Amino acid sequence: MGMLFTLLSFVVVVGIIIFVHELGHFLAAKMMGIKVIRFSLGFPPKLYGKQIGETEYCICWVPLGGYVKMAGMLDESFEDEDAIKGEPWEFESKNALQKAFVICAGVLMNFILGMVIFSAITGLSGVPEAKEPLIGEVVVGYPAEQAGVLSGDRVTEVNGTAVDSWDEIVQIIHNLEAEQPLTLHIDREGEEVSATMVARQEKSMIDGEIRLISKVGINPHLTTRPASTREVLISGPASTWALIKMSALTIRMLVTGDASVRDLAGPLFIAQMSGRTARSGTLDFLGFIGFISVNIGFLNILPIPVLDGGHLVYILVEAIFRRKIPFTVKLRIQQVGLALLLLLMVVVFYSDIMRIFTN
Repeated sequence: MGMLFTLLSFVVVVGIIIFVHELGHFLAAKMMGIKVIRFSLGFPPKLYGKQIGETEYCICWVPLGGYVKMAGMLDESFEDEDAIKGEPWEFESKNALQKAFVICAGVLMNFILGMVIFSAITGLSGVPEAKEPLIGEVVVGYPAEQAGVLSGDRVTEVNGTAVDSWDEIVQIIHNLEAEQPLTLHIDREGEEVSATMVARQEKSMIDGEIRLISKVGINPHLTTRPASTREVLISGPASTWALIKMSALTIRMLVTGDASVRDLAGPLFIAQMSGRTARSGTLDFLGFIGFISVNIGFLNILPIPVLDGGHLVYILVEAIFRRKIPFTVKLRIQQVGLALLLLLMVVVFYSDIMRIFTN
């Protein structure tokens, strides 16, 4: 039952995200007067299909993506050049701005889904606050746990400096030098306790930049208050933008070598987390859908052949140089891009499997 629940949760997460993404392309194509030949959730072989008007609506067996097949567009099907006839309802017959809008619409819908979900969560759950210097969680394996710090401890001093708020604790700990001892003075149900440890140095994103900071593995006790209308409206775009910046930072770390491809999460990890968050509650599950939606949107807009970002590069190059990229060149680029993407998927699958067995 546990495996089936995880599988169903994964199908719901991926199904919603794929549907929203492809719906963006579909609606944008219709708005621009482009004929849509097929709207597919999943990749072939086909499980079910129904022709309605000029479009075939399909559900396929492989639930790792989807596609909207438009008339007169080179896509993953690698159609012959003869399929592009110059008809007014074809993708290639539209101007650069119209084509760019259709290509970016799926990503925009993923971002919009994230914004709506994050705003809804803020409205339903309220705004979390960490005001008091009260420890809510001690992370397993970190120096604080090894020094005997417990959840519920109230920190009164850090290295002899009195603290009245959680922000003061964070500021002192993050600015510690490497190997510098740290002593927390604690009020534990009226009893004075001290815990001495050496903080762990880790790279973290602070204000959009990678910084080496000290951590001891303590998280604050959070309280929540009702969110104002303004906070609800702002939280969705703010959280989505923060995730986009984090995704961009991850790409930068991969390029610079600060992160490895093996650190990336794939379908198996997403399936695990789908089941885990679904069991945690509706808001956790919705939050995970929003998180994956924004990340999938960002991934799709990267300038990689086969992905939306790759098609966008074609459009921009053709608009700048005012000439079409030869069909054979596009075809070869698409084939190479697809091969590299499949290779990446193999690596990510392998990393997922190793992560499961390791944990």
